Amino acid sequence: MTIQEMIARQQAIVSGARAAGHDLTAEERTEFDGLQRQIDAAGNNHGQGAAGQDGEEPTDGARSVGNDNGQATRQAVVAERQRVSDITALCRQAGMDPTEYIRNGDSMDTVRQAAVDYLLKHGAPVSSRMAGDESDNFRQAAVDAMLLRAGVNVQNPANGAEEMRGYSLRDLAIECMARDGVGTTTSLLRMSKDDLWNEACRQFFNPTAAFPAILDNAIRKNITQMYQEIPTTFQLWTTKGSVSDFKPTKDHSYLAGGAGEFLRVGENGELKADTPKTELIPQRQIDTFGRQFSMTRQAFINDDVGFITEMPGLYAMSAKRTINKQVYKILIDNPAIFDGVSLFDNAHNNLVASGAAPSIDTLQAAMLKLLHQKDPFGDSIMVEPKYVIVPVGYGFKLAQILETAQIDVNGIGSHTANALYQYRNKLQVIEEGALNVLAGDGKAIPWFVAGDQRYAKSLQVDYLNGQETPTIRRSEVPGRLGFVWDIWLDWGITAVDYRGIAKNPGTTI
Repeated sequence: MTIQEMIARQQAIVSGARAAGHDLTAEERTEFDGLQRQIDAAGNNHGQGAAGQDGEEPTDGARSVGNDNGQATRQAVVAERQRVSDITALCRQAGMDPTEYIRNGDSMDTVRQAAVDYLLKHGAPVSSRMAGDESDNFRQAAVDAMLLRAGVNVQNPANGAEEMRGYSLRDLAIECMARDGVGTTTSLLRMSKDDLWNEACRQFFNPTAAFPAILDNAIRKNITQMYQEIPTTFQLWTTKGSVSDFKPTKDHSYLAGGAGEFLRVGENGELKADTPKTELIPQRQIDTFGRQFSMTRQAFINDDVGFITEMPGLYAMSAKRTINKQVYKILIDNPAIFDGVSLFDNAHNNLVASGAAPSIDTLQAAMLKLLHQKDPFGDSIMVEPKYVIVPVGYGFKLAQILETAQIDVNGIGSHTANALYQYRNKLQVIEEGALNVLAGDGKAIPWFVAGDQRYAKSLQVDYLNGQETPTIRRSEVPGRLGFVWDIWLDWGITAVDYRGIAKNPGTTI
């Protein structure tokens, strides 16, 4: 058996154990070590060939040649291991048998072309990943494999991800470091988990190392997906903005109806200049919010993949829930806004006089508050009601009001409710539990009607440079056995106009 064949057999033993989801058995370990002894012996024989015949002591020149040959052989073995590993990974992605290419000593360029021809011949789509660097293909597959192992829904996982989903953190670290040339698969497999952790720690300071890059990318992908999937409601009715720094904004956002009306211009008449009303425009400002989580030495040794596939996602969801809570806290607390008056106030004509549960009459009263709003010149702007924002417990009642054409009225009986039935396709009911929690047990819980954002704004959520998903950064903390990831997001919430939302003080539920 040639060195190439022995290395290929070792690779097959390791791959088979990983695919089955277990470490090497005693029999597999014995065969693996036996093959390694033969490979080592082949390398040593190259060095001994330079010695003198019949037990004669080799000359200095011969000894030097022997050392050079031994070193060259060991380098050749390392290169051959890398070639076998790369060919095996590429053939696995394409669905090909790597044995022939390994035995013939084919280069990666030859195998890559054969893989493309194979996919074309068998009618399989040629993935864009095949055209990239092989190390990038491996990293993408490893990221998706980690997420798949944790049960995360991955759309269109990379080729090879399914085969790698059984990898433990130890398996992944070994595979990455072997590919990066840190050591051979054999030497890394012989390390204890503790020694392997120490070796992996050194990789975290290497900007090109595969293992930390895969962990970072898996965290980023999980954060983005979980942030998008978490169910929140603030984004449905608020507006979204972007600022470039943390200073109070100097730019103007114009109030709805803040431009003067058009004036008639007679023949050869003069167009009169107008200055938009912006004197009450609020300044917007953002802050940074964040947390920190870590991968400890114990987590690595215990193969705790959860810190990658669960904890970052939980913090991403927490970030979005925090924004959601802060938005509704403004509605509950009713603070003074840019003009020095509370957001909901009679002076703003957006507060219903008496609190009550949603009904035809109370809903109509709140809608009329929007429809009667005026611009800075005193003209009507007719804010179109679009959202009914209620605490949990009123959703079913509103469905009855808006989605049935027949209602019962005391003293009249059943009749067609044309008054609100026509709004069933215009009004969107938003049922939000944060209103219940923030109002407190046993207290009246307010509810709101918000207008179409095209006509008048109410609350706006601003992000730094429009970045809506959290950012992460990996670092080492002195005195801690492990690595930490910082996760943060920059945002600010501002009441930019009071005419886009009306409040009913509500009642206890």
